[in-house]
Amino acid sequence: MKIWVDADACPVVIKEILFKAAERTNTQMTLVANHVINVPSSRVINFMQVSHGFDVADDEIVSRLNSGDLVITSDIPLADEAIEKGATCLSPRGELLTRANIKSRLNMRDFMDTLRSSGIDTGGQAALNKGDRMAFANHLDKFLTQNT
Repeated sequence: MKIWVDADACPVVIKEILFKAAERTNTQMTLVANHVINVPSSRVINFMQVSHGFDVADDEIVSRLNSGDLVITSDIPLADEAIEKGATCLSPRGELLTRANIKSRLNMRDFMDTLRSSGIDTGGQAALNKGDRMAFANHLDKFLTQNT
């Protein structure tokens, strides 16, 4: 089992939680982004820079992941593809994305995108809060405990 991180938009505080968890559990983790991201020197933490472009990092993650891997992303289409390949997905807000909920999340995302393209202001997500960080850390710990 390996952890894949869609690192372009992953909050720093979530990356720090991931760094500690990967080291603690000796779990291989790769952060994928189209810009340089600082990662600690580690034998289990890697960084992969991909070229700029729409979904380049997402496509790289999907092409390399295996069934049973964990993908950290807030990108719903990426999560959908990863789940189809047998991965588990966890958003930086601590939401576990599964076969049971991903299609409804994808439909809502598409609906909101349609509203925005029609000129309707849908607002944005609230800032990541302590509860989000705790939910993320708890789901991550539970997953790693069950899979390492």
